[in-house]
Amino acid sequence: MANHKSALKRHRQSLKARERNRMMKTRVKNAMKAVRTAIESQDQDAVTTALKAATTVLDKAASKKVVHWRTAARKISRLSLAANKI
Repeated sequence: MANHKSALKRHRQSLKARERNRMMKTRVKNAMKAVRTAIESQDQDAVTTALKAATTVLDKAASKKVVHWRTAARKISRLSLAANKI
């Protein structure tokens, strides 16, 4: 454990950031799962609303640097392709 005041503060900050990142990653996974289940149910309205929500969540995660922006773009693209097939 750190002894210097600045190192203790940095440790506290890293713990908070870790919690925020975990929360955001979980939110991304849940949003993607919602789109996939809507696609499986073949409900067009549910797919469009879930896809819109997932896009927002992924873009926000990319802007916060939780996921890389190219990863977010790839996931959005693949979800959109799957949604457009039905």
